[in-house]
Amino acid sequence: MDRPSLLRAVPALVALLVLGLLAGPSPAHAATLLSQGRPATASSSEGAGTPASAAVDGDPGTRWASAWSDPQWLQVDLGASADISQVTLNWEAAYATAYEIQVSDNASTWQTVYSTTTATGGIQNLAVTAHGRYVRLYGTHRVGGYGYSLWEFQVSGTPGTPTQDGPGVTRVTGTQGNWQLTVDGIPWTVKGLTWGPPVGEAAARMPELHAIGVNTVRTWGTDGTTQPLLDAAAANGIKVISGFWLQPGGGPGSGGCIDYTTDANYKNTMLAEIQKWVTAYKAHRGVLMWNVGNESILGMQNCYSGTQLEQERIAYTRFVDQAAQAIHAIDTTHPVTSTDAWTGAWPYYKAYAPNLDLYAVNSYAHVCQVKQDWLAGGYTKPYIITETGPAGEWEVPNDVNGVPAEPTDQQKRDGYVNAWNCVLAHPGVALGATLFHYGTEGDFGGVWFNITTGGEKRLSWYAVRKLYSGQTSGNTPPVIASMNLSRVTDVPAGGTFTVTAAVSDPDGDPITYTMGYNSKYLNGAAGLIPAQFTGSGTFTVTAPQQLGVWKLYLYARDGHGNVGIETRSLRVVAPPVPGTNLARGAATTASTYQADGPGAPYPPQAATDGDSATRWASAWADPQWLQVDLGRSQAFDHVQLVWESAFGKAYEIQVSDDAANWHTVYTTTTSDGGADDLAVSGTGRYVRVYGTQRGTGYGYSLYEFGVYRS
Repeated sequence: MDRPSLLRAVPALVALLVLGLLAGPSPAHAATLLSQGRPATASSSEGAGTPASAAVDGDPGTRWASAWSDPQWLQVDLGASADISQVTLNWEAAYATAYEIQVSDNASTWQTVYSTTTATGGIQNLAVTAHGRYVRLYGTHRVGGYGYSLWEFQVSGTPGTPTQDGPGVTRVTGTQGNWQLTVDGIPWTVKGLTWGPPVGEAAARMPELHAIGVNTVRTWGTDGTTQPLLDAAAANGIKVISGFWLQPGGGPGSGGCIDYTTDANYKNTMLAEIQKWVTAYKAHRGVLMWNVGNESILGMQNCYSGTQLEQERIAYTRFVDQAAQAIHAIDTTHPVTSTDAWTGAWPYYKAYAPNLDLYAVNSYAHVCQVKQDWLAGGYTKPYIITETGPAGEWEVPNDVNGVPAEPTDQQKRDGYVNAWNCVLAHPGVALGATLFHYGTEGDFGGVWFNITTGGEKRLSWYAVRKLYSGQTSGNTPPVIASMNLSRVTDVPAGGTFTVTAAVSDPDGDPITYTMGYNSKYLNGAAGLIPAQFTGSGTFTVTAPQQLGVWKLYLYARDGHGNVGIETRSLRVVAPPVPGTNLARGAATTASTYQADGPGAPYPPQAATDGDSATRWASAWADPQWLQVDLGRSQAFDHVQLVWESAFGKAYEIQVSDDAANWHTVYTTTTSDGGADDLAVSGTGRYVRVYGTQRGTGYGYSLYEFGVYRS
C-alpha cells in the first residue's frame, strides 16, 4: 500500500532537485534544444548589427538588442507545436527586471507561462510547462536607460511533428458565385496592402499593419531574401501573397521582351526558380497563396503587335498554367493565381490557364467595373484585386501645363474607400484586395501612392485603418483644402511666385511646413529637392533655374507623425528681357552640332530662332562654341543663355569684328544651367559663347542664345 504513495512522491522529489539546479550558472539540458537556428522576430532592433536572429544563432558573442523603450518582445518560431520544458535567457548588461514568457500556436493569441518583476540579469534558466509553436519573451520594464539585450534565447523541450494540414492551409472553397477563401478552415477575406519597405524592416513594421487590421501583404518577387518577411508576417498573424516576377512585367510602361513562343531557356529557368522557392517556403505559415506574373499580358503590347502579339499572349498564359501545375505538384496547401493590369487578360486565363485557382487584377480608377466585367465574361472562378486605390498617373486628366493632375489627399483617401466598397459589393466572388501601397519612399510615386510617405501617416492610412478595423480614434493629419499658385504657366527661372493654401488641423495642432520640387516631367527624376520659400499660409517661393514643367509639393506636418501633402505643376520659362534681341534670326554657326540621334538634328540656328522648343546641341567634348553674326558691329547690354539640361558650367562670352580675334566680356566657372541672365555690355559684329567645361557628361545645349540692346 505504500508503493503508490512512494511513486507519487518521486516526481515531486525530482522537481525539487531540478529547482535546486536552477540556482546554478549553467542549464541542465535534459530536453532537446528547439530554438537554435529557428526564425526569430522582434518588436524592434537597435540596429543592423543586433537582429533578432542573433539571439538564436548559438553564438554567445552575438546578441539581439531592442529599441530603448517599453514594452519590447522577442519571439522564436519552433516550426511546429512542441512540449516546452525550459527557457534560458542569457542577458547582456541591458536586461529586463520585469518580463513574461509566453507561448502561442498562431503567433496571435498568447498564454503567459512565466512572469517576474524582480529579475536580476545574467543567465536565467526557467522551468516551464507549456505547449506551443511560438515562444516569446515579453519585456515590460528595463534596467537602466538602454533597451533589452540577449546574447542567447534558448527554448528546450520535446519537438513536435508538422502535419500536412497544419497551420497555414489556404483553400478556395464553395461553388459558382458563392466562393470563399479559408485559412485552416476559417473564412479569410483579404484585407491587404502591397508591401514596399526593405525585408529587413518587416519585423519592425508588421505590428503596425496588424494593429490597423491588415491580414495580408502582397509581394512581386520571391527568393532567398523572402524568409524574414514571411517570418515577420506570420509572427503578427499576417499572410503573404508571394509573387513571382515574369517579363514583361509591370504593365504598359515596363519592358523585358521575352518570346514565349520560342524562348525555352527563359521559361525553363523561371520554372526552376518558381519550383525552388515554392519548395523552400511551402510549409511556412506566412504564405497565403502564390501569384505568378504581374501585368505581362497587357505589357506585351510594348513588344509585339498584330498576330504575333496574340500568339505571345497565348504562349505566356500557357506558361503561367504550366507554372501553376508545377506549384500544385509541390504544394497542395496553397492556391495559385496570376495578376494582370486589366480584365482583358481574363479571357486568356479562362482559355489557356485552367489550373489557376482564382484570378487577380490590378485596377485603380476602373475597379468598380471589375464586377461587371466578371459577369459579362462568364467566368467560373473567383478573383482578388491585387492593386487598387486612387486614380493613377495614367488615368487622370492633364492640367494646364500638360501633365497629369495628381489627386488631392482627400481624393486619394476617398479612392481607397471607394475601391474597397466595390470589392465588398461582389460577395462570394471578390475575395478581397491588397490596396496600393504600404511604402516609405518620399519620391514622386511615394507621394502619389504611399499611405505612409517618408514614414509619415497620410489621410489614406487612417482611411485604410477604418476600413479594415473600424478604428476612428487618434490624432489625424492636417488637411490642405486648397493650394493656388500666383503664376502657373510662365514662372520666370529663378524668380519668385506666391502660393496660397488653406490648411487646417482637425486636432488643433500647430502646423509646420516644408516644400519640395520634382523634375520627373523634365528628366524622369523621381526624387524631390528642397524648395526655398518664406511665409506660412501665404508663401513666397523661389522657382528652379531649369526651364520646363516642375511639380511643387507642399507638406503640412502636425508634430505627431502625420502629414498632409498637396502638389501643383508650374512651367518655368526664361525671364523676359526688355529691348531688341539682335541675335534672333541672325546667321549662326558652331564648332560642332549633333546631326544624328533621337530628335536630331540640333543645328546652331535653332538657338537663335526665337523658339524655346528647339535647341542647338554640340558634340560631347570640350571646348565648344556657338557664335552669331549680327551683320554689322553693334552695341549690346544684355546676354541671355537658356540652357537645356546639358549646360555649360564654365564658359566665356566673347565679341569680335572679324570672327578671328576675340575679346572676352564675361566669364564664369560656376554656372548651374537654367537661364543665365547676364548684364554684359560690348560692341562687335560677332558674339559667341565659348564653353570650356560641361556641366554634364553630354555636350553643350542651348534653347536660346539672345543678345539684347535695350
